[in-house]
Amino acid sequence: MKSMCLSARRELLISVRQKYRNAGRKEKRKILDGFVAVTDYDRKYAISLLYNDIELPAEPVKRLSSQKYNEQVVQALIFVWHTANQICSKRLVPFLPSLVEAMERHGHLRLPASVRTRLLNISAATVDRLLRPEREKRRLSVTTTRPGSLLKHQIKVRTFADWDNVVPGFLEADLVAHCGGNTSGAFLNTLTLVDIATGWLECMPLLRKSADDVIDGLRVADELLPFAVLGLDTDCGSEFINYELLDYCEDRLITFTRARTHRKNDQAHVEEKNGSVVRRLVGYDRFEGRRAWEALAQLYRVLRKYVNFFQPSLKLIQKERTGAKVSKKYDKAKTPYQRILLSTHISQAKKELLRDEYQRLDPVDLLRQLEMLQDQLWQYSWSKSGNAEVDADVGRKNDVDVVETSSENTSMNRFYRANKTKKPILRTWRTRKDPFENVWDEIRLRLELIPEMTAKETIKWLMDKYPDQYNVGQIRTLQRRFAEWRQEQLSQEARLRALMVDEKSELSPLVETLIGNIRNEHGEAEHPQ
Repeated sequence: MKSMCLSARRELLISVRQKYRNAGRKEKRKILDGFVAVTDYDRKYAISLLYNDIELPAEPVKRLSSQKYNEQVVQALIFVWHTANQICSKRLVPFLPSLVEAMERHGHLRLPASVRTRLLNISAATVDRLLRPEREKRRLSVTTTRPGSLLKHQIKVRTFADWDNVVPGFLEADLVAHCGGNTSGAFLNTLTLVDIATGWLECMPLLRKSADDVIDGLRVADELLPFAVLGLDTDCGSEFINYELLDYCEDRLITFTRARTHRKNDQAHVEEKNGSVVRRLVGYDRFEGRRAWEALAQLYRVLRKYVNFFQPSLKLIQKERTGAKVSKKYDKAKTPYQRILLSTHISQAKKELLRDEYQRLDPVDLLRQLEMLQDQLWQYSWSKSGNAEVDADVGRKNDVDVVETSSENTSMNRFYRANKTKKPILRTWRTRKDPFENVWDEIRLRLELIPEMTAKETIKWLMDKYPDQYNVGQIRTLQRRFAEWRQEQLSQEARLRALMVDEKSELSPLVETLIGNIRNEHGEAEHPQ
C-alpha cells in the first residue's frame, strides 16, 4: 500500500484531532485505529499528535538542481558524436580535443568558452548517460568461410596470445561476404586488413571470392599502407589457404600464419572491424556486378581516411586473472594515425606526409561524403525478398524490374538499416497540447538576445510572469524545445558554410555576411574560438 504524502497526513490530522478529543473511550479507539492504519504511524506517536497541538514538519520545498551539462553542451556532444560515427564513450572522450579542434578549424563548430570547457572535461560515464536516448541496436552477420585444402598444415598457427610486442606491418586479414543471406552465385566481398600494432585499417572490394582477387587486393593495400607489410594472418578459408597466396608471401618475405579452425578469437582484431566498420556502414544486403563494385570502392576510398584519422580505438595492455575474474587494462584511446606518429619504426618522412594529409582532412566533410556514397551503394543492393534497389537510370538488372529507392531509406543515423522492408512509422503529430504555444515567441526572442539562457532560468521567469499556468514539472518539455531550436541554428549555419566550398564563388561574400549576422544575433561574437 502506498503511504500518504505529508500534506495529506497534515489535513487528516487537523480534521480528526478535535473529534478525537471530544469522543468517548470506544469512539477514540476506533478513530485511533483508522488514523494509524491510514498514516502508518506508530500508535503512541499517533496518540501524542491527536492529544497535543504538535504540528507535522513542513514539506520540503522542491528546488531546481544545478545542471552542469545543459542543453548547449548536450547538443554539441551529440553533434560531435555523430561526426565521430557514434563511437563508444571510452574511445570518444580521449579523442574529443583533437576532433573538436579539427571541426573548429574547418568552420563546422563554434562554441562559447564555457560550453567548450565543459565538453572537453566531460567523463565517459556522463557521455553514456547523456547519449543513452541516441543509441540503437545492431544485428549480427553470417559466415561464408569454407575450409581450405590440406596445405594449411604447412602454415604456422598464430593464436590471439602471440601478438605481443609486434611492430607495424603485421596484418590480420579476413573476408566479409555481401551475399544477403544467399551464398549461391557470384557476389561482392570485402577484404579487411587490420594492422595489429597501430590499428590501421584498409578495406578492399573484391568482385569474387578467389585467391587471385585476394592477391590483387593485397597488392593495392601494399601501395596504400604507410608501412611495409611484414606479416599476414588469415583464417582457414580456401581463398587464403592456397599455393598462390603462399607463393606471394614467400616472394615478398611476408610471414604467413593462420588462425585455428573455429576459433574466431584468434582473429579478434579483424573480426571487430568486420562488425564495427564494414557491417555497420555497408550492411547485410547482397551486392553483385561491376557497378556495385565501383560504388563500394568509392565508399572505401573515403572510409579509410575517416577511420584511420578520426576513429580512435582502445588497445589491451594488461590482463590479470584472479580465480574466475579477469581484469583488463586498456591504454588511452588513440586513432591509428596517432599511434603511427608515436611509433619508432616509422620513418619521419612518412610521418610528415601523414601530418600534411591530416591537416587537409575535414571530418564533417568526410562523414557527409560517406553518407552520400552509402546512398549510392545501397541503390545496387538486393534485399532478401529478391528485389534489387537501383535508380531508374540504371535500368533493369538481370530481368528484374527496377525498384526506385524511396526517401524513407535516408536516415540521420547512418547505421545500416537492419530491416529495410519494415520501416517504422515516425510520429509527426502531437498527442497533447503544447503548453508553450502561446508564449513561444517571447521565449524565442529571449533566446536570440541571450543564447546561453537555460531552460531552468526560463521556467522560473515563466512561473513569475504566469504563476497559474506553468510549474517546475514542465522543464523537460522546455528543454526539448530548446534543443530543437539550437539544432536548427547549427543546421542553418552549416548550410551556409556549405555554400562557401568554392572560394571563387560570387556568393561567398553574401554568405559571410549572413553568417556574421547570425552570430551577432546569437551573441557568439563575444566568445572567440
